[in-house]
Amino acid sequence: MIILMDNGSLEPAPTLALRALAARLAGRLAAPVAPVSLLHSSKISADELGGVPADTLEAFIAGRARAGESDFLVLPLFFGPSLALADYLPKRIAALRQRFPSLSVRVAPCLCADEDGLDTVAGMLERSVRFRLADTGPRPRVVAVDHGSPAPAVTAVRDALAERLRVRLGDSVSGVMAASMERREGPEYDFNEPLLKRALATPGYDAGEVIVALQFLFSGRHAGPGGDIAQICAEAIAVSASLRCHMTEPLAGDPALVELLARRAAGVAG
Repeated sequence: MIILMDNGSLEPAPTLALRALAARLAGRLAAPVAPVSLLHSSKISADELGGVPADTLEAFIAGRARAGESDFLVLPLFFGPSLALADYLPKRIAALRQRFPSLSVRVAPCLCADEDGLDTVAGMLERSVRFRLADTGPRPRVVAVDHGSPAPAVTAVRDALAERLRVRLGDSVSGVMAASMERREGPEYDFNEPLLKRALATPGYDAGEVIVALQFLFSGRHAGPGGDIAQICAEAIAVSASLRCHMTEPLAGDPALVELLARRAAGVAG
């Protein structure tokens, strides 16, 4: 059984988008793909999800194991090696194996675990930015923003993607900056800087045309209309009336994501 796993959300839109992506991947692989969240999504009312409750990983695998299935391949929808993948997920799989000793759960690498993944996601970001170039004046600036993470390795992925995006966009933009939406308190988490609100107050990025490139897969509480990032942009514009922010779309709709996930599945299966 192939599982397409995101982190999960308390809002219905990401779960519905996860299901749509799983259906596209299933068509590409000619095999069933189960859309499952690591956490949270089972709390959403089924009425908001077309009458079909959301699945979370541990409960989903346990239910399938009780029905006689024992082999699972998890494709994580995480850009980098978050603590959810490096710490929480292995503990939950170990707990499941105590209950079901014959269980086999293989976990594919995160999306940007190698050069192929980094280049693919950078290409997705580039296409999302170039789509917005039609809405701006010549050579706008770009802020590539991720969620923010307590894991330095995840922020390193953010920075690597922003650098590749800078090279790909070349002279079509005036600059590319990496930023995070939020961070934990304390100097030990300074590696997340700059936050988006501070990036949009930086000289050169605090006026004129700025494309805010979302390193997010789905719309939800953070990305998309009315989300946290839109609010941060609105607050920056309230401070600098000459600033114009243009948000890109989340990345899950790019066909390259399905191809990357198909390669991840083939790599683990091989």
